[in-house]
Amino acid sequence: MLADDVLGSTRERPQSPLPRSYEDAFHAIDEDPNVELVVGCMGDDVIAVAQISYTPHLSYGGRWRATVEGVRTAGHVRGRGIGAELMHHLIERARTRGCHMVQLTTDKRRQEAHRFYEKLGFKASHEGMKLHLE
Repeated sequence: MLADDVLGSTRERPQSPLPRSYEDAFHAIDEDPNVELVVGCMGDDVIAVAQISYTPHLSYGGRWRATVEGVRTAGHVRGRGIGAELMHHLIERARTRGCHMVQLTTDKRRQEAHRFYEKLGFKASHEGMKLHLE
């Protein structure tokens, strides 16, 4: 699913077998108690995925925050509310972990995603920046 869009198709490598780097990343995530992979299934089919990371911060009185990344729903189920259900689940996970904030970034070119997150109550309050270390 990460490669199943215009942006992901240029940065992911969905070959078979997958490159070892994906397996290594999965194991590192699996071993980290502050990172979760969330997978939504319909029968035997994976239809939604996301990653949520929990981070302590000194700001906001030393409270924790959750960062959501890699949110995807399978193309054939988009528009059925599955993405919203996934996000509500992630927000509840953050509450359960005592987080005071859920944050995420979304590519500036993903206008539909911006509208989706805004409908869920997210505000574009900050300008995000990235430096790729290649």
